[in-house]
Amino acid sequence: MSLLNAEIQSQVKEEFANLDQPVKLVVFTQQMECQYCAETRQLVEEVAALSDKLAVEVYDFVADKAVADEYGIDKIPALAIVADGDTPKDYGIRFYGIPSGYEFSTLIEDIVMVSQRDSGLSQQTRAQLAALTEPLHLQVFVTPTCPYCPQAVRLAHMLALESDLVRGDMVEAIEFPYLSQKYQVMGVPRTVINEETHIEGAAPEAMLMAKIQEALAVKQ
Repeated sequence: MSLLNAEIQSQVKEEFANLDQPVKLVVFTQQMECQYCAETRQLVEEVAALSDKLAVEVYDFVADKAVADEYGIDKIPALAIVADGDTPKDYGIRFYGIPSGYEFSTLIEDIVMVSQRDSGLSQQTRAQLAALTEPLHLQVFVTPTCPYCPQAVRLAHMLALESDLVRGDMVEAIEFPYLSQKYQVMGVPRTVINEETHIEGAAPEAMLMAKIQEALAVKQ
């Protein structure tokens, strides 16, 4: 049974009219003991079928451990959105957990962004990211029913596309309860910055960058 009805497929096809360069969707799954693995794989494959500029690669988290390590994948289901074609590149854009509910729109917008190879960030933010000298890891905890979460995830993914030092993860809080407990996620969205700092809510671009600068300064 299809996860995307005809109306949604039509809407996504309209969005994909803006695709420029090829994009590869890399899925990490497992046959046993993985909640939503099968659904995540099916969802990604149905989305990819809506444009000839999209390709899918599926790997087993255990059997293909070398590939998982190459992408830095440490939990499943996982999805990496990477540039394909003549200029392949992994920007560090990750989804951990099924991108359903409100996060489905994030998935579609991320695909378009990677295809266009443009983060859409302000010049000030681009300059701040260009000045980074150490890795920056953003983990955005979400739930599918949170209407404010996509904004936070999208911003993290935009930063990841802009800078090779940034990795942006969407983490579905319910699917990974041990992480929600570790990072004291009491509400979503909650963005964890380099393990030690966090910011609540869908923060505007300038506010998130200020928090990042603060976190990096404290670390130093």
